[in-house]
Parts: sequence; C-alpha cells; structure tokens
Amino acid sequence: MEKKNILVLCTGNSCRSQLAEGYLRHFHGYIAKIYSAGVETHGVNPRAIHTMLEDGIDISAHTSNHVDEYLQIPFDLVLTVCDHASERCPIFPSTAKRIHHNFSDPAKATGSEEEIREAFRRVREEIKLFCKDLVI
Repeated sequence: MEKKNILVLCTGNSCRSQLAEGYLRHFHGYIAKIYSAGVETHGVNPRAIHTMLEDGIDISAHTSNHVDEYLQIPFDLVLTVCDHASERCPIFPSTAKRIHHNFSDPAKATGSEEEIREAFRRVREEIKLFCKDLVI
C-alpha cells in the first residue's frame, strides 16, 4: 500500500506546524508521509523543539520550508493549523482533502519564562490530541 502524502501548513512553519508534523509522524508515519511548510519561513522555534523533547519526540532535525517547495507533490490531505495559513493556502493541483483547525500561536505568548513554557505545553497537548485522533 502506498503511503498517503500529508501537508501541515502554518504561517511561518516555526511552531504549530512543526508540532503537528512531529505528532503526525509519531502516530501515523507508518501509513503517511508527513510534510510541513509555511506561507513564510521563520525557522524552527527552539521552544517548540524543547517542548516536543519533553514529550519524547525529537524535531530538532526539522527544517522550516516554504509551501512553494511542495507544489508538485500530490497531497492527499492538507491540514492548516492557523487561520492565516488557511486564508493564504495555495490551491494544489490535486484532489487533496483540506482540514482546518486554528491553534493558538505559542510563539506569541508573553509573561514569565514559565508562563511561556506553559503556553507551549498547552498548545502541544491540543495538537497532540488532534493529531492522534485524526483519521488519515
């Protein structure tokens, strides 16, 4: 059986899409090839890497990619994880199913270091549950 191609799309491919890529690979990597990209590229957020390591998933080798790099891939599913990316998502020349779920951006969290870490953990847990329950 050929693996399905799944793209996770966010604004900067820095936090939310990176968390989702990590969990989708963890939960569904045996049946799907997972990609993530942004409508811009901001680099992988170090707090996202740290937050995922706390849950035993290493995304430190992930890269921040622009959606244009993947226009030739026949995606089966495009998952947008922020409203901005959903609005700017290009039309892929395929029959890709689109799913949208807006998650808060932990990179915009303010407060003490602990409050920011908690914001990352909260979003991580929301994304984890969403990815685990996603029907591929």
